Amino acid sequence: MRKIALVLLSIFVMGFTAQADVISKVKSSGELVLGTSGTMTPMTRSIDDGDTAIGFDVDLANIMATALNAKLVIKVMPFKDLIPALKKGEIDIIISNMTITPQRNMHVAFAGPYMTSGKCLVTKLSTLAAAKNAKEVDDKTKTLAVMKNTTSEIFVRTVLPHVKATSVESQEDAVKLVRMDKVQALMTDYPVCMSIIQTNPDAGFVAAFTKLTFEPIGIAVPAGDTHFLNWTNNFLQRATATGLLNVLGNKWLGEAKL
Repeated sequence: MRKIALVLLSIFVMGFTAQADVISKVKSSGELVLGTSGTMTPMTRSIDDGDTAIGFDVDLANIMATALNAKLVIKVMPFKDLIPALKKGEIDIIISNMTITPQRNMHVAFAGPYMTSGKCLVTKLSTLAAAKNAKEVDDKTKTLAVMKNTTSEIFVRTVLPHVKATSVESQEDAVKLVRMDKVQALMTDYPVCMSIIQTNPDAGFVAAFTKLTFEPIGIAVPAGDTHFLNWTNNFLQRATATGLLNVLGNKWLGEAKL
């Protein structure tokens, strides 16, 4: 009897899991719940005191929700909390300028990439902007700001170990440090660098793009939800083929290429 009970329990759990996939959940609730940091303009920027967000990533999520006949619900939270929230089922997707890395991919699945990028420095110093490789940047006299828990922070601490790195909570905090000459530069992804330059025309900022990294930016979905992963990849293929991603790119990134 105990074995039969265990078998029945197993069948029940398997059936419940199958019904708990994102698409079934969205059909039932009529909502697609997006998790985003709101700290990486122009990809995602929080507004209304952090209650919601705008940007390339949010527009993309809105179009996804429309394709699912659902309303988009936006949850803005610290970048480090996004993957744990997805694993707990508190959100359905993460679109937040998130680089697909092997470490993150151990916890969640990724659709895409929908964009590829690289690292970029924003600085006032023309000598620093002219650096052609990591060796020219990596010395103890250099100071950089990076956002916490991002690939930029990992890059600086592993590839530029001699640089004095200051970790900050937001893009705005990093920009402020460079503006006030508290650090010599900030490091982030290329589209974010271009936005910082464009929105701070009086700061004397210059940008230096480096090809030392390959940054595939993807959409994180729950691990094991093959149906939703398949749906999202097909959605991105159509978005690419129809020129939708280019339209969003022109709107939010200007001349930056996807």
